[in-house]
Amino acid sequence: MNLSRRDRFRKAARASLAGVLLTLAAAIVCSPARAQTDPLPSWNDGAAKKSITEFVVRVTTQDNADFVPQPDRIATFDMDGTLISEQPNFFQSVFAFDRVRTMASRHPEWKTEQPFKAVLENDSKALIAAGDKGLLQIAEATHSGMSVEEFNKIVLDWVATARHPRFNRPYTDLVYQPMLELLAYLRANGFKTFIVSGSGIDYMRPWAEKAYGIPPEQIVGSSGATQFNIGPDGKPVLMKLPKVDFVDDGPGKPAGINRFIGRRPIFAFGNSDGDLQMLQWTTAGAGARFAGIVHHTDAEREWAYDREAHVGKLDKAWDAALKHGWTMVSMKTEWKVIYPFEWK
Repeated sequence: MNLSRRDRFRKAARASLAGVLLTLAAAIVCSPARAQTDPLPSWNDGAAKKSITEFVVRVTTQDNADFVPQPDRIATFDMDGTLISEQPNFFQSVFAFDRVRTMASRHPEWKTEQPFKAVLENDSKALIAAGDKGLLQIAEATHSGMSVEEFNKIVLDWVATARHPRFNRPYTDLVYQPMLELLAYLRANGFKTFIVSGSGIDYMRPWAEKAYGIPPEQIVGSSGATQFNIGPDGKPVLMKLPKVDFVDDGPGKPAGINRFIGRRPIFAFGNSDGDLQMLQWTTAGAGARFAGIVHHTDAEREWAYDREAHVGKLDKAWDAALKHGWTMVSMKTEWKVIYPFEWK
């Protein structure tokens, strides 16, 4: 049979396309590394990793009884001790203490007035004795009297210059590599990830997106009052006032989730008693639910602490995890590395 030039061209094109498709299929079959890429490479193959990946498969598989529509795939994470280290003090506390030292020349009364005197004299016992009330006093004094934009710049300058006393690295270097992978894995599977932290929202927002890939509008935190003013130049400005507006810790976390997110999470991670109510609220919902706790068990690479800790105490939340079968993540046994800079 004689074929026209057009028919011969079409036949050759079909043959060429078929060859390309066969080559691609062979490449996929012969490349198991691509098909089996580990989304959590810094996690050891243990119970914690398995519980996470199995949960994600359950809630994202369309024909599964536990399937969750994408808009309801809300994941909330505490920050301090869950996404980043928190010893020997919460990093925002260190920032506030540095602010006290910077501002001290304008406040001579702080030399004799607690808790500021304790900061200036590095008196850790007096600071512990001052408790949460003392920390709030320090925050109110050091985080107010300026615009939101001015405060953002102060935070970013501190993040760029301050160094952790143990590691001599920027504090933001102490984010947890395994949790960065977990955040990315969840987002790749249609989850929306939120930070729900007792730290200040204005302290976290300037740098958290770069550190965790979580934008400012997906950060829930403690907040101070702000006031709209018209500045001397005639431009509108939001001023930070010396008044706490909302504390996003303990029972405040479910309230904050309801107020700022408006959906109950199906996945939540914390590390301390301050996260207990968030984990309880998450797991109380209908359908498949996940609650995880980062347990600090590695004194060599990070720190080891739980029930008796002054910072990041894990006591009641640990008991609840044992009772309800929540996932406990031991840093020492579950994580190959702690920080991104450990990867060689």
